[in-house]
Amino acid sequence: MNDIYRLKKLAGLLDKNDNEVSEDDGSNISVIGSKKGEYMRKHNVQPGSNEWFKLWFAQPKLTGEDPMPKGKKK
Repeated sequence: MNDIYRLKKLAGLLDKNDNEVSEDDGSNISVIGSKKGEYMRKHNVQPGSNEWFKLWFAQPKLTGEDPMPKGKKK
């Protein structure tokens, strides 16, 4: 096993069939940050409030929590 392959395997960059998986998960921190900033201005979310902490620190992929509930159209 060569060193590059071993490092990729240890880093979790290979799927179950030992094929390479794209390293880009589609997230772009500047785009996400801009959306959150726009949401803060539109909904008057104040830094330090419970809503602000939820907006910036929620883990939707982990918990399913929606950090921007007011931005959804129903």
